[in-house]
Amino acid sequence: MGCGSSREHAPWALDQYGFRAIIAPSFADIFYNNCFKNGLLPVVLTEQQVDKLFNETYAFVGFKLTIDLEAQVVRTGAGTEYKFDVPGFRKYCLLNGFDDIDLTLRHADKIRQYEAERLAKQPWLNNRLVG
Repeated sequence: MGCGSSREHAPWALDQYGFRAIIAPSFADIFYNNCFKNGLLPVVLTEQQVDKLFNETYAFVGFKLTIDLEAQVVRTGAGTEYKFDVPGFRKYCLLNGFDDIDLTLRHADKIRQYEAERLAKQPWLNNRLVG
């Protein structure tokens, strides 16, 4: 799957396959950040917790768990909970479905206003060379 890849293709592939979160004891920095940028939640649990989840997956047919981003907890069907940390800004973006472009477009009116004011003060910036 390319989970160790520093390219954005790794989180894209996981997302396109239907994953919305990944649980592991650690992630490479670039991959970790690319996950957030592409709407995928990388959950860091201890190695022992991940091992326990794998063992339960093998032991119980149809094993399911829930990842509650708002509460920052992984819950098993048996009620076991594992807390995880996620940076506040990343959590905000995931909960609201914002990527970098969405965050910028939230300020579209201010950007348009700035561009109009800049053009009024520096009209020569609107001149274009025609080739």
